[in-house]
Amino acid sequence: VQLQASGGGLVQAGGSLRLSCATSGFTFNMYGLGWFRQPPGKDREFVAAISWSGGSSQHADSVKGRFTISRDDDKATVYLQMNNLKPDDTAVYYCAADRVGLAFTRADEYKYWGPGTLVTVSS
Repeated sequence: VQLQASGGGLVQAGGSLRLSCATSGFTFNMYGLGWFRQPPGKDREFVAAISWSGGSSQHADSVKGRFTISRDDDKATVYLQMNNLKPDDTAVYYCAADRVGLAFTRADEYKYWGPGTLVTVSS
């Protein structure tokens, strides 16, 4: 099983980035998917999640209206579109997959994790 996040980098406040998480080794269209982040010196926190069908999604209050999670089952890839980025969004972003298939917000519900990609937002 592999999950590989990409698309991170340095961006100015107000800018946009799209993170991608390419996966392999499991039946992608049966899994729920999530994005979490860990700001410097802080604990990992929930960002967004999407169910196996794509019919249900959740976003943390801190990113609602700015970030959007989506999935492409043909490419076995999950995305996180991030708009109007703020310095507080600076973090390592991780993608994860859960076998139950729901849009969980708790990290301990997720079975597989990728290594993360760094997003830095300058003011």
